[in-house]
Amino acid sequence: MSQFPNPPPAAKIHVRAASGRFSQWRWAMVWLTQLLFYGLPWLSWNSRQAVLFDLDARRFYLFKLALYPQDFIYLALLLVICALGLFFVTAVAGRIWCGFSCPQTVYTAIYLWVERLFEGGRSARMRLDAAPWTLTKLARKTGKQVAWIAIGLWTGFTFVGYFTPIQTLGGLVTSLDTGPWETFWIGCYGLATYLNAGYLREQVCKHMCPYGRFQSVMFDRDTLIIGYDAARGEPRGSRPRAADAKALGLGDCISCTMCVQVCPTGIDIRDGLQIDCIGCAACIDACDEVMDKIKRPRGLIRYSSQTGLEQGWGRDRVLRRALRPRVLVYGALLLAISAAFVIGLAQRSPFRVDVMRDRGVLARMVEQGAIENVYRLQIMNSQESVQRYRIGVTGQNGLTLAASPSIELEPMAERTVTVTARLAGQQAAPLAGQALTIHFAVEQLGGDRAGHQVIEKSSFLVPR
Repeated sequence: MSQFPNPPPAAKIHVRAASGRFSQWRWAMVWLTQLLFYGLPWLSWNSRQAVLFDLDARRFYLFKLALYPQDFIYLALLLVICALGLFFVTAVAGRIWCGFSCPQTVYTAIYLWVERLFEGGRSARMRLDAAPWTLTKLARKTGKQVAWIAIGLWTGFTFVGYFTPIQTLGGLVTSLDTGPWETFWIGCYGLATYLNAGYLREQVCKHMCPYGRFQSVMFDRDTLIIGYDAARGEPRGSRPRAADAKALGLGDCISCTMCVQVCPTGIDIRDGLQIDCIGCAACIDACDEVMDKIKRPRGLIRYSSQTGLEQGWGRDRVLRRALRPRVLVYGALLLAISAAFVIGLAQRSPFRVDVMRDRGVLARMVEQGAIENVYRLQIMNSQESVQRYRIGVTGQNGLTLAASPSIELEPMAERTVTVTARLAGQQAAPLAGQALTIHFAVEQLGGDRAGHQVIEKSSFLVPR
C-alpha cells in the first residue's frame, strides 16, 4: 500500500545492541515468554503434566481443564480470542506484538545475544566477517554455531514435550529411543529455530510472515506507530556538540544513523512509516541516548500516530484518540467471545454421554408381549477422579430398563454400556408400528457435581 513503501534490498544487517527503557521491556518479554515456554511442560498438576496435548490418548490438559476431542470448540474459541486480541492490540498500538513478543523477535534477540557473546559488538562482528580465516575466527564461529544448535534442539525438544510427556520424552532422548515422529519434530522445530533466528532473521518478518503482509489493513492514521518527528528533526546534519543548531539552520537530527544501526530489519525510520518496521522501538532508545548526549529533548523518534506527528499532538491527545470506533468494536467482540468462552467452560458438563442403538437387535418381543430395544451408551468421565453414574430412562408409560445399572469410571476414562429398555405388552399393543421418543438420563452419584444429569434423546421402536 502507498503508506508502506518498500525499501530497496540491503546487504547483510549487523545489528547494534540498543539500551534503554524499551530494550529493558523487550528483554523482560524474552524472559517471560521463554520461562513460560520452557517451564510449562515441567509443571505438574494432579500427578500429571499441567499442559499436555496427548494425541495418542486423545486427551488435552490445560491445568485443571481436561478436554476430549469433542471439546475442540473450546480450543477453537481460544484461538479466536487470541486472533481478536491481536487485532485489538494492532489497531491500538501497531506491531507492538511483533516488536516485543513474537517468537521470531524473541529468538532473534537470543541468537543475537549469543552472537555478541562470541564475536563481540557490531563493529567487531563486521571486522571478523571481513577478516581471513584464522584459528581465532574458526573458534569464535564454531562456538557460536554450537550454542545456536543447542538452543534450537532444546527448543524442539520442549515443543515435542507438549505432546509427549516431557519426562518420558527426556528418557527416550537420553536412551536414543525416540519414535519417528518425535525425532522428526525435534529436528524440524530445532532446525526452523536455528535457521529463522540465526540466518533468516529480518527476512522472515519482511517476506515470510503473513501478519506482516495484512497488518496494514488494521492500521489507520490514529494507530500508534513509531515515527520520526520531521518538523523537529529537519533539516538534518552533523554539527559540533557545542554549536547552536538553529543558528546553523539545522534540526535536531545529527545524521548519526544510530536509529538505522540498531534496527533489526535495517530500515531508516526517518523515511516515514514502512511495512518492514516491526515496532521494536530500538530506534527510540538509540535516538533518546543521542539526544541526551547533545542536550536536546527526547522524543525525536517516539510512539505517536500519523495524525499526531503531522499535527504536533502531545502524548495525552494521541492516546485519547486511540479509543475510536474500530478499537471499540474489536474490544466489544473480544469481551463477548471471552465471556462466552468462560461461561461455556463454567457450564461444561463433567461427563459426556452418547446413545447409539444396537443395530444387531433393533426391537424384539419377549414374554407377555413386552417389547425390548437394545442400546449402547458411551459414557466419558471428564474429571480427574473416580466417578459413579446411574442410568435411567423416561418416556412412554410403562417404559423401564431391564436393569438399572450404575457404573464406575476411572479418571478421564470412557466405557460403553449395553442397556435394554422394555415396554410392557399392555402399553405396547396399541402402539404397534410406531417409533416413540425416549430419553436416557445419566446421573453423577458423587463428587463436586453430585446430582448432575446428562439427558440424551433416542427412539424406541414398537414392531407391528
